Amino acid sequence: MNIVFQSALILFISFLIQLGIGIPISISIGISTLITALTTVPVDIAIFTTVQKMVTGIDSFSLLAVPLFILSGNIMNNGGIARRLVNFANVIGGRLPGALAHANIVGNMLFGSISGSAVASAAAIGGTMTPIQKSEGYDPAFCAAVNIASSPTGMLIPPSGVLILYSLVAGGVSISALFIAGYLPGILMGLSTMLVAYVYAKRNNYPVSEKVSFSQGFKIFLEAIPSLMLIIIVIGGIVFGVFTATEGAGIAVLYTLILSLIYKSMTWESLKEILLNTGVTTGVIMLLVSASSAMSWVMAYTGIPQAISTAIMSISNNPIIILFIMNITLLIVGTFMDLTPAVLIFTPIFLPIATKIGLHPVHFGIILVFNLCIGIMTPPVGSVLFVGCSVANVSIEETIKPLIPFFIALIAVLFLVTYVPAISLILPKLFGLI
Repeated sequence: MNIVFQSALILFISFLIQLGIGIPISISIGISTLITALTTVPVDIAIFTTVQKMVTGIDSFSLLAVPLFILSGNIMNNGGIARRLVNFANVIGGRLPGALAHANIVGNMLFGSISGSAVASAAAIGGTMTPIQKSEGYDPAFCAAVNIASSPTGMLIPPSGVLILYSLVAGGVSISALFIAGYLPGILMGLSTMLVAYVYAKRNNYPVSEKVSFSQGFKIFLEAIPSLMLIIIVIGGIVFGVFTATEGAGIAVLYTLILSLIYKSMTWESLKEILLNTGVTTGVIMLLVSASSAMSWVMAYTGIPQAISTAIMSISNNPIIILFIMNITLLIVGTFMDLTPAVLIFTPIFLPIATKIGLHPVHFGIILVFNLCIGIMTPPVGSVLFVGCSVANVSIEETIKPLIPFFIALIAVLFLVTYVPAISLILPKLFGLI
């Protein structure tokens, strides 16, 4: 049997079996990697190299940005910032039918972009908006669907920890370029959900919010400015080279902490809880990164990415067909694998194919993350789906029907972003980042 085919079979089947019996994904990755290595190299080399790759995989200054952005997002989630952003979002979308749904979407775009976490956004904005929407007669399942569909926008609109991970796995693609590239696709993602919400609200005669006077609107805007300034400070500093992404993440932590203390919405006890939760989340992510680094090594050593690349290229050399196959594959993968491990595993497989057909690595990174953003809102492993349903107190079965139009709209935008590279690349080019 061909050694590449044999290695791929051992790697992926052992991985899927472990997932099927409930072994945590990071452990499954590590064990399947070691088993594959043992079948290709001597025992001592297999064990030593696997452990070495796991250690070196997280030995990165850039990777420090991930736990720091997680910490700043957790501080925001508990620091009274979400409520001010919701008020500001309500001013922006208040005169449209289904005003509260639009406020939910804009709130998720703002909060998600600052916190960099779809789950935190779904919990914070959904937890604030859902009771208000229910009191105004909105269908609870529709409320959940709106919140779920718009929460992942913050994974594309920077700062985004997932884009930082992609940059590392992709071999040092510019984080600044990835951050700027995510703006237009992320905004399009949010606008597409607003369009679906508008049509649904129009059909069901959902109310328009009361007109806010200029003075009230200006006051709400002033209250939101400190929170919004975080985006300008962090992203502006990274893009213009004032500081690195890691240093920017540290500044984000300090800024959100000071802001929460000014708002008097955080106690020492809540801060201890935030630090503990951040430590747990960071440990999970770092173990994933560590194990995935070893898996990337064993795949490269056995030639699995090259074999997959050759197989896909043998189907067609037409970039349109190849991109279609990659998108469908990633959409399917996203239904059963969370975003972080999927980025770590599939970047080394698909990036060589993408570059071979002429895609810029920045453009491919946005396509990859967009696909997986849709995945985290789909069953059976959609983390945002579970949080959104929990916050709205509705079942997944009830939520799926109103979610379907959002899926259709998001997939349409995904293919638009895929086949129109300028959407992702025009801003990085404008800023001279690529």
